[in-house]
Amino acid sequence: MKILVTNDDGIYSPGIAALAKIASRFGEVRVVAPDVEQSSMGHAITASRPLFYKKSPINFEGIEAYRVNGTPADCVALGSHLSPIDVVLSGINMGSNLGNSMWHSGTLAGAKQAVLLGMKGIALSTPAGKSEPDFNALEPFVEKTLALLLENPDLKLINVNFPKKPVGIRWTRQSVRQYDGKVVPGTDPLGRKHYWFTVVPLEPAEEGTDRWAVDQGYVSITPLRLDLTNEKELFQAIQKQPVA
Repeated sequence: MKILVTNDDGIYSPGIAALAKIASRFGEVRVVAPDVEQSSMGHAITASRPLFYKKSPINFEGIEAYRVNGTPADCVALGSHLSPIDVVLSGINMGSNLGNSMWHSGTLAGAKQAVLLGMKGIALSTPAGKSEPDFNALEPFVEKTLALLLENPDLKLINVNFPKKPVGIRWTRQSVRQYDGKVVPGTDPLGRKHYWFTVVPLEPAEEGTDRWAVDQGYVSITPLRLDLTNEKELFQAIQKQPVA
């Protein structure tokens, strides 16, 4: 199995090093990641300037690794162009990608780009705090999760979130309860106004969702799809207002 590992935290992130190491137990691994952090870039692609790749400045313990002056989606497109790939692993992101945060996740975009190009895509994330996540402690659950997902040919696009201290694994659905986009004003050292954009959940997570699972200490595995069509509303519209 040929595996491409990418992320949105950048080539220097400890999360991508941990994922590449574990992924090497399942196949031949190549790392292609952004040269700088690209968090919350969503599915942006670079179309207005050329892309370049260079060998990674850090050692991935024998794994071929490159940095790209682009987004996670760019890295997947370029990495799969260089040679054939079977599956893309994106992460391990330092920061959860749960519920509606999937919409702007650069980590998930890497997995989505894989599916758009005909490959399997798996996004992996874990909460970030004042200190870096303990990737050594997460390793057994990352390996178990990859074994579960890589052996299932029916799953094409999957979003995985690890709590800080997992106690088990759960299949989940996306939490779609309303989120509040909050702008927090501040002042820089020169007295100039600046603003931080943050997202705060307005309601508690409903049981069976990704947010609920991580809150309960479970690894959340959510199968996704690229088709955003709302079949229920489409059917209702056709029934009420058929068009010629």
